[in-house]
Amino acid sequence: MARTYPAGVTCWVDTEQPDLPAATEFYAGLFGWTLTDVVPPGAGDPYVVATLEGSDVAALAPAIGGRPAAWNTYVAVEDTDRATAAVESLAGQVKMPPADAGPGGRWALVADPLGAEFRLWQARRRLGAQLVNAPGSWNFSDLHTPDRDRALAFYGALFDWGTTELPGGAGTMLQVPGYGDHLAATVDPGIHERQATAPPGFADVIGGLVVDDEPHWSVTFSVADRDDAAATAEKLGASVVGSAENPWTRTALVRDPQGAQFTISQFTPPA
Repeated sequence: MARTYPAGVTCWVDTEQPDLPAATEFYAGLFGWTLTDVVPPGAGDPYVVATLEGSDVAALAPAIGGRPAAWNTYVAVEDTDRATAAVESLAGQVKMPPADAGPGGRWALVADPLGAEFRLWQARRRLGAQLVNAPGSWNFSDLHTPDRDRALAFYGALFDWGTTELPGGAGTMLQVPGYGDHLAATVDPGIHERQATAPPGFADVIGGLVVDDEPHWSVTFSVADRDDAAATAEKLGASVVGSAENPWTRTALVRDPQGAQFTISQFTPPA
């Protein structure tokens, strides 16, 4: 069964890179991705979809208009045009208006009132990431914002997001009400039983919230071993900006050879 994403759920990530061939070589070497340009010859700029075990996990594309290398997070919507109008009505910004991405779907580049950019995605043929939380695949996207309350007011009105707090002050998680039920009915029938001891509504979590002076969305990928993955990234020309550990994960912040930052995370639950 294909993985589908209800409106308001983070659904896809891609990266824009000034040197696309170099970027594909780096990420294939780091995560073991198979990379395929899905744009027919002569039909436009390349869009290289990464797969693991035959499932879509992310994509790479040329940088748009000289923009710096970065990872982007997409949020599923039922209608990109209506969602874009809603962003504007809530004091957000439209950086690129709605446009078709071939037969795959329709997208727009927007920013929240504090400046964090994200993308809207109305799926057609491309439903979103089909493998997640496995080593080499997308794990989470986190909203970094200088004003927690203002950000939550915006996203709550736009996507009906709620929050739950992790035990011990470990962080704030963003939720879409009912997402866990959607997963249970589709690709993850045991999610509620598996998370019986988790905080209430944890199955509805779609990302995290971090108070940060620099507003942006960050992307995290799962890895089997943080230290091995960090060493591989460095051998491939990246730099490791920093690392952290908590009772559940071992992470490292990595800057790829062209400057795009992302986090790698090893899941290390208590015994």
